Amino acid sequence: MAAVFENKNILCGISGSIAAYKVCDWVRSLQKEGAEVKAVMTRAATKFVSPLTFAALTGNPVYGSMFAVRDEESIPHITLARESDLILVAPATAQTIARLAHGFADDLLAAIVLASEAKIVVCPAMNCKMYLHAATQENIRKLKEYGYLVLEPECGMMACGEEGPGRLPEWVQVRDALIKALSAQELAGKTVLVTAGPTEEPLDPVRFLGNRSSGKMGYAMAAVARQHGARVILISGPTRLAPPPGVELIDVRTAEQMYQEVVDRFDAADIIVKAAAVSDFRPTRMSATKIKKNGENMGLELARNRDILQTLGAMKQQKPTPPLLIGFAAESDNLLAYGREKLEKKNLDFIAINDITAADSGFGVDTNRVILLDRKGGQTNLPLLSKEETARAIWSRVIGKG
Repeated sequence: MAAVFENKNILCGISGSIAAYKVCDWVRSLQKEGAEVKAVMTRAATKFVSPLTFAALTGNPVYGSMFAVRDEESIPHITLARESDLILVAPATAQTIARLAHGFADDLLAAIVLASEAKIVVCPAMNCKMYLHAATQENIRKLKEYGYLVLEPECGMMACGEEGPGRLPEWVQVRDALIKALSAQELAGKTVLVTAGPTEEPLDPVRFLGNRSSGKMGYAMAAVARQHGARVILISGPTRLAPPPGVELIDVRTAEQMYQEVVDRFDAADIIVKAAAVSDFRPTRMSATKIKKNGENMGLELARNRDILQTLGAMKQQKPTPPLLIGFAAESDNLLAYGREKLEKKNLDFIAINDITAADSGFGVDTNRVILLDRKGGQTNLPLLSKEETARAIWSRVIGKG
């Protein structure tokens, strides 16, 4: 499977901010993921980072002058505008934002943006008072009206010593925005409900029954759905993961809490993805104090938790236009037989099965090897992929079948 930026032509427009050095790592990351990257620098940008740096990182010439002669038959601002699938303006200073907002073409970067039909992503970075000034805010509003994607800057301490909004966003947010800009918005207007992570069933104030789920697969499913335009509600058990940009996060701890949150939102969802590893059992009682070691053995009485996925499958039958229901199954043997049985028994549209006995698949690792079954008898065997790539492949199949 091709990387998300494979064969994409991305133009990085760098303007004169101290934050320009951060874009060096962004360029390297884009190239590692298969993008063809070229850089355009304003004259002010070259005072902060040498053009030679970006030339070395991209393997391409760095463009700066409107009238630099490299190819006599080439018009730089037209050629670069036509070649680009996406233009990333970062850091975008107040001056550059003003140029773009008012349609000026007095430097190469502004002229390329004006001549391009590519997706434009703008990352403001400047002094907080400059960013909050009414003129800058009005210019940003105009860029959004033009259809440009303008990322919110982060708050924090500036190089100038002032504190407030104006810091360049982190790469994880920028990367997500670039993927969204390049992705078809097949899920626009849809609400996707995703469950992720483990649940914890308390024994006493310090102990609980749980499992080794990291939540990575569910979070990846949520992130990719958002990148394809969906409104995403992520109901998550305890994890160490940061929520994907743009999703609504609902934190829960126990299976019963997850059950209630999912059932309460059933009617709002167009697609439900049950990727959480929900505890099948809970202690019949929780001790109000820490359980002490008394004697050699201790019995633990357990009660069965309600099966969320089976409940959703039953609820589907009561709706004239039910949501699409996608389940996940972590199995240790007889993957296809158990997967097909769960698909039918729980009234699912798709089920993704992974072998938890494999060292490179399942809980706690960054990769997965999934078999995707659908209710019409279809079977897709995915190769070993990152969990993000696995999520992308599953959504591609689901969108295509849906």
